[in-house]
Amino acid sequence: MRILAIDPGSKRLGIAISDPSGTIANPLTVIKHVSRAVDAAQIAGLAAEYGAEQIVVGQALNDEGQPTGEGRSAARLAFAIREQTDLPVTLWDESFSTQDAQAARLALGVPRRRRRGHQDELAAAVILQSYLDSLTSY
Repeated sequence: MRILAIDPGSKRLGIAISDPSGTIANPLTVIKHVSRAVDAAQIAGLAAEYGAEQIVVGQALNDEGQPTGEGRSAARLAFAIREQTDLPVTLWDESFSTQDAQAARLALGVPRRRRRGHQDELAAAVILQSYLDSLTSY
């Protein structure tokens, strides 16, 4: 089962997709934020294009496990996506996904000049891999 994941941001949204078996997350693309409705339509279109059966949206949580301002925005995006598609949409804790993506690039030996810039699609892959790993741990 393919799953599409979103790392929502105020300027860009990182997108990742799982392999057909739903085991490995792969960075897919970055879309520029336009508006919640337009973003949701683009995400639903990507899900259909890649044959996704579920969508996971990263949601930032605070130390008490409550959504932050960005987390509440992610919940509103998830709601807008649900209005665009019949696929199940799940909110998933995205805490430290961007930092984990940066650390992974550093560990892989990516040169400093290539580590600059946005890492949204990698953060989406980190979110998705975390979700996929949780499915297999039961």
